[in-house]
Amino acid sequence: MKQRFAALLVRLILPACILAGGWYGFRHLSIPMEEEFVEPPEPTQVRSRVQPLEIGSYQVHIETNGLVSPHNQVTLSAEVTGRVVTINPEFEVGRFFSSGDVLLRIDDRDYKTAIRIAEQEVRRSAAAFDLATTAKKRMEQLAAQNGASLAELEATRSVLLQAENDVEVAKANLDQAERDLERTDIVAPFSGRVVTKSIGLGELITAGTTLGDIFAVDYAEVRLPVATRELRFLRLPERESDRPLDVTLRDALNPDNEAEWSGQIVRTEGALDPNSLELFVIARVPDPFALHRDGPVLRIGQPVSATVRGEKLENVISIPRGSVRSLNQVHLIDAETKMLRTQNIDPLWSDENYVIVRDTNIRPGDYVATTMLVYAPEGAIVEIISALETEALVGQPVDGSQTP
Repeated sequence: MKQRFAALLVRLILPACILAGGWYGFRHLSIPMEEEFVEPPEPTQVRSRVQPLEIGSYQVHIETNGLVSPHNQVTLSAEVTGRVVTINPEFEVGRFFSSGDVLLRIDDRDYKTAIRIAEQEVRRSAAAFDLATTAKKRMEQLAAQNGASLAELEATRSVLLQAENDVEVAKANLDQAERDLERTDIVAPFSGRVVTKSIGLGELITAGTTLGDIFAVDYAEVRLPVATRELRFLRLPERESDRPLDVTLRDALNPDNEAEWSGQIVRTEGALDPNSLELFVIARVPDPFALHRDGPVLRIGQPVSATVRGEKLENVISIPRGSVRSLNQVHLIDAETKMLRTQNIDPLWSDENYVIVRDTNIRPGDYVATTMLVYAPEGAIVEIISALETEALVGQPVDGSQTP
């Protein structure tokens, strides 16, 4: 009996102890712990160099490039057959010559003989013509007195017509002989320079033989491509009466060469390039070899870079290119509150230094951040880095980190 009572007591007491222990633990463990106060971090200070924005004008300059070429290059050829007896010392590769200079002479003795023969033929035919004229007049007198038949009169007229034709043929042969004699002198058609020379002294040449290549030196031309998006900023000459555009050329092979050449765009091509869809314009540079001026020489075939003066844009804002972020965004700073805001822009024009916009949302007098901002929250107050501090930062060694 006692054993059964002890077992019952154990069964009742053990659950009660477990419940009491759980309740006690719940009471003590459910007490909220005091949270440690953590001071919030100070907001990151936005600091930047700035540039004020103003509405003004901007002169568009379009950069392009091309190759210098002669405006007139020809191949000299012989028109008569003969042996070369004289060559002008100026007819050598690289030498200059003037318009009208005799570059070389062909043996002309046969052609002078041909002229004398043609002259004698002219005299003979002229005498025959005079004789035929006299015979016709006599026959007309006889026919008027019924002393000659109509057939005899027509015969004298035919003889006179043949004599007249013989005179014209003789004169034509004389003109041809005189022209052939003139062609024994190879005369420069313009002032120029020798590119190649293909013959030598004493060489026998025939009509059509190539003598050499020459080009004119009064001015040179440069074929320059202009992108389609840049055409609206240029007033290109389409007709001869249109005003030419000024262009400045520089050496594209040697960037250290400070020489410049002034020229003018005088005409444009009539079609866009089928591959690049660019329009080519022709610039003319006077006296490229500095024969009549002081200055550097511009050689044929030389690559050049060109700056074309375009239109002047009015009521625009010039933003430094380094201030424009990806997707054409800029960080603007209110001049009074120094509050930062991000603005999307639609460029009207851009070059290596500036992006030009015409935007009513940009207030004149506000600043644009010129520092590459890693942290740029909208509405943040910006501390402007002064010019003196900028000079001090420039004098410090570079550690490779961006300005905050």
